[in-house]
Amino acid sequence: MDKKQKKRLDVINKKLTSLRQQLSGSRQQADDLDELKELEDQIAKLEAEAAAIKASK
Repeated sequence: MDKKQKKRLDVINKKLTSLRQQLSGSRQQADDLDELKELEDQIAKLEAEAAAIKASK
């Protein structure tokens, strides 16, 4: 894994942490179902990208 991939993986992990916290808070309020779906989609996309980077080692 080169520096660029490591940096991208680091950024993805930070975003995932933030999005998971937002998702948790959003589930507690459950005002907007579209927001929940959007957060879940973003998390899934970032997790897939992280898995692809890890697989390309």
